[in-house]
Amino acid sequence: MYNPFTLKGKTILVTGASSGIGRATAVECSRMGALVIAHGRDAARLDETMSMLEGTGHVSICADLTDEEQVRHLTGGLRPVDGLVHCAGMSALKPIQFLKDSELHGIFATNTFSAMMLQKHLLKKKKLNSGASVVLVSSISGNANTAVGLSAYGASKAALDAFARYAALELAQYKIRVNTILPGRVTTQLLSTVALDDKTLQADIEKYPMRRYGTPEEIAQSAVYLLSDAARWITGTGIIIDGGRSLI
Repeated sequence: MYNPFTLKGKTILVTGASSGIGRATAVECSRMGALVIAHGRDAARLDETMSMLEGTGHVSICADLTDEEQVRHLTGGLRPVDGLVHCAGMSALKPIQFLKDSELHGIFATNTFSAMMLQKHLLKKKKLNSGASVVLVSSISGNANTAVGLSAYGASKAALDAFARYAALELAQYKIRVNTILPGRVTTQLLSTVALDDKTLQADIEKYPMRRYGTPEEIAQSAVYLLSDAARWITGTGIIIDGGRSLI
C-alpha cells in the first residue's frame, strides 16, 4: 500500500538520541521503518535508546559534537544517510549580567556550531544522499517568544534558524532539504535544568492555550514527517509546535 509518510529503506542519523526529543525521534524513525544511526555522548543512556528501537541493523555512535576532530572522525566512518535530525542541545537560564564567557561559548558550541560543523563534514565527505532531508531542532525562544534569562539560549537558536535558511538555499541544487522544528516547552530531562519552582512552572503552563507542555513524541512525529517523501517540496521552513504559545 502506498504510504508517502514511511521511512522504509531510509537511513537516518539522529543526534542527541540518548534522551528527550532525540530518543523519541530515534524510536519513531525505527517504527516507521528507517535504519537508525543514533548519536549521543552518554554511552549508557544511548544503549537504553538502542534497546527501544524497532527492527534490526541500527547503529549507535558516541561523540562530542562540539569537538571538530570527533565530528570529522564520526562522519568519516559513517554510511551515507537519507536524513539527519539534529537534536543535540542544551538549555540555559541566566540573566545577561551574570553570563560567563565560557558559558556563552558553551551554549553556542552545543546549540549552533555543532550543527554547522556536522553539516559541513557530512557534505565534504558526501555522506548526505541526493534527496536527503535535514531537520534541525530549534526553539520558539529563538523566534518571538521571550523570557527573562533566556538571552543566550534564544540567540543560539535564532542563529541556528538563520543557518538553516541559508543551508536550504545552498543545498537545494543537490536536492537536499533543510528545515527546522521550533518547539515550545517540552517535558524532557532538559526542562529540569531550568530552575523553576512549582508555582512559576504552573504559571508558565497557563500561558499555553492548550494548557500543557508538549511531549517528545509529538516533536519526533513532526521530524518524521519532514524526513518523509510527503514533505519532499518543503525546504527552508520552520515548523512551530507549541500548543499555541506563540499566538499570545
